[in-house]
This record gives sequence, structure tokens and C-alpha cells, in this order.
Amino acid sequence: MPKAANWLEQMRSVVGPKGFTTANEDMAPWLTDWRGRYTGAAVAMVSPANTEETAAIVKIASENAVAIVPQGGNSGMVGGATPDISGQSVLLSLRRMNRIRAIEADGQLVVCEAGVVLQNLHEALAAEGQRFPLTLGGKGSATVGGLVSTNAGGTQVLRHGTMRSLVAGIEAVLPDGSIYAGLTALKKDNRGYDLKQLLVGGEGTLGIVTAATLKTVPALVDRCVAWAAVGSTDAAYQLFRFLNARIPQSLEGFEIIPETCLDSVLRHIPGTRSPLAGTHAWHVLVEIIRDQPDAQDPGSVTEHLLADAMEQGLIEDATLAASEQQAEDFWKIRESIAEAERASGPALQHDISVPVPGMARFIDEASPVLEEKFPGIKIAAFGHMGDGNVHFHVKAPEGVQAQEWMRDAAKQITPLVHDLVIAAGGSISAEHGIGQNKRAELERLSSGARLSMLRAIKLAIDPKNIMNPGKLVPLASGQ
Repeated sequence: MPKAANWLEQMRSVVGPKGFTTANEDMAPWLTDWRGRYTGAAVAMVSPANTEETAAIVKIASENAVAIVPQGGNSGMVGGATPDISGQSVLLSLRRMNRIRAIEADGQLVVCEAGVVLQNLHEALAAEGQRFPLTLGGKGSATVGGLVSTNAGGTQVLRHGTMRSLVAGIEAVLPDGSIYAGLTALKKDNRGYDLKQLLVGGEGTLGIVTAATLKTVPALVDRCVAWAAVGSTDAAYQLFRFLNARIPQSLEGFEIIPETCLDSVLRHIPGTRSPLAGTHAWHVLVEIIRDQPDAQDPGSVTEHLLADAMEQGLIEDATLAASEQQAEDFWKIRESIAEAERASGPALQHDISVPVPGMARFIDEASPVLEEKFPGIKIAAFGHMGDGNVHFHVKAPEGVQAQEWMRDAAKQITPLVHDLVIAAGGSISAEHGIGQNKRAELERLSSGARLSMLRAIKLAIDPKNIMNPGKLVPLASGQ
């Protein structure tokens, strides 16, 4: 590493004492990832207050070949915002950059900085009669910059798409310290490569997203949330097809949940209760919305559709939320599954996707393959049936030593899960990114063409490899 005193002092002078620290006690909370799987070290943590300060910091880092690890809410799932253990990198926090610069209700756009927390964005837009149609369990800590950089998904992808579909413009600092000013939202822009889409999902390896122009939609007039029981994964898929064919513009959520996950939530999450009496193999959580006053009442629509579905034998039982609080209670069950599964014992969690028509088949066929090969494990598969995203949890056998099993099992079980995903035409990362957790698997399972393009883009834009090194892109040996 270059002599530290000079460039560190330069960075300190850029951001001032509020935005600079080398104290271990100040940095410690941000050096371990949310899951507690990765812990790194940093020579300093720098927190710029605006884009110009960010650019100045990156320029200093570039001139001195110092690695930078950008970080938002530190709520990622793949170790993408955690520095390595060398202690030679700078952790760059974007949490001070938390202004909503403009809400353009007429144009259905919002311009906000990278450090804006998702829940705060939701609340600010609601006051203007708008909403940002992406939500997830960690909305209280996840930031806009992190959502953009990981191409986040969530429960509304079915209707609105991932962040790639919701980002209309980006402002970012590139590895040489220059500023890419691309916040203007243009319906047509045919100047070659779509540069903003290189940064969406780039995990900070090509530049630091400092602000984004996001698409908004009208605030909800009302919604209907329903809970239905089905006899199989295929029945769940057939119910999805049935609903999506009839109300594609108002079907906003369709989640599939096994009885085992529901039981885990009821046992471990206080204040939860089963929406239906009895036990059922599979459950479906459905949300149907109205965002235009002259549209049909979603409660009546949902009631009639589910009655028709029951007559056709697609569902075994169903109930509609009788109030907004009950609707939130239904969603709490879905959003608490990961927490409940952690409380019930160690598990390997896989965020994967397969083609939507093959999701039911994948769950049915992959689960017994794993359970037969590794006796004692149990599969808990749930997720967004409308977009093919499976959260595929492999639960440890009873009585194992958690850390030892997680370490050893990951080496055998995760590659097999990923092999099955690729064989089904899917992806080993649906909505959480690659980070450092999946980089080796990305290299193992990617074609030569994909790898060469990833490496070429990375090396062309960041030839010094200072932007979040060791994440996402599996560089060739010696690079």
C-alpha cells in the first residue's frame, strides 16, 4: 500500500471530521455483513456529503491505487459491501447522502440520493400521492444506492419489474473520479450502450452510484390481500396463470409458501396466526390492487375470482383480509419466513431463479434429489412464483454443530443446488447479487463468452481494479 499519511489526510480534508474516521470502534459495525458471514478491515471509513466530495475521494484513491468499498445500508446478502481482511481499503459510506432532490408527480419520477432509505422514500412519495413500487423486508435499512447496485427485486416484480425496470437515470462517480451525469429521464436515447444499465446490478465494481431517477406510480386507492391453500406447487402455478390471465394489470403479488415455513413462522414470530384453519401442503399469498379511482373494487374482483378458482378445483380454501391490519398480518408471515427459519436452526439459503413455467417442477424435482443425497436435511422452498424467484433453503439435520455443518455442507450442497438450477435454465442469483459469496460459483458455471465480457467491461472501466475488488467479477488469474 502507498504511504498512508498523505492520501489519508487528503481524504480527511475533503469530507471534514464528520465524514472521516480511522477509529476501529467507529468502523466495526460496518465491517461485518448483515448475515455475519464476512468480516473485513479498512484503513479508514469516509462518508462524503455530496457527489462532488465522492468524486474527490475517488480521484485521490485512483491516483494512489487505493481500493474503495462502497456501502449503503449494509443489508446485503452476499457480502458485497464488506472489505477484505487486508485492511488496505477505504470503506466509503453513502449514508450521509440522503436527500430526496425532487419529486415530479406529473412525470411520475423521483430523484434521490444513494443514501435514501427505502422506507423514507415510500413515506415521502405517499405524501405526494405517489409510490415507488418496490418493497422488501429490509426496507427500514436498505438504501437506494444499494438497491440500484444489486438490481434488487422484492415482492412486486411480477407487475413492475426489478430495479432495472424502475431506474430512469443515474448519477455515478467513475473509477477515475469523473462524474457520470445521467439523471435525465429520456423515453428515447439512442447514443449507443445504455451506460446506466452497466451500473444497475454492477455492485459498485464499475462506479459508485450517488443518485438515481426512479419511476413512480400512483398511490394505491385500495388493495385486497388474500390467503389461499393449494394442494401442490403445480396447483399454485395454475392459480397464478388463472389470475394473471384475467387481471394482469392489477395482480401485484403472488407468493408461494409451504406449510413447513408457515409452521416455522407461527412457532418463532410473536403475534402471528394462521390465516386458515387446518393444515395444507402449500399456501399462496395474493395481492390485487386498484390505483385508479374508476377501476373495479379489488375486494369484489378477488372474491369472485377465488370463488371461480375454487369451483375449478385450483384451491382448497381461501380468505380475504378483512382490514388493512389483517392484510399487513398476512404479509408479515411472508416477510418473516427468513427470520423464522434462522430461529429454527442452521440452513443454507439459496437465492435462485428459474423460468416461471418451470418453478413448480423445479421445487418438486430438486427437493427430493437433495434430501436423498444428504440424509437428514429438509428443504424449505418459497418465493415469488410470478417471477420464478425461489428462496431455496436447505435446513441442517437435527443435532449438528451449526458452524461446522454450514462450512462443510456449503462445499457439497450449494454446488449441487446450483447445478440443478443451471440444468433448469435458471440463474444462481435472482435478486441479491453475486458479491463475494457467489463469485467462484459464477466463474464455475458461466460460459466463456459471459466471463470474457464481464472481465472486459470491468478492466476497461476500472483498469486499476480499485472499485470494490473481489466482488462480482471473477477476474482471470494475475489480474
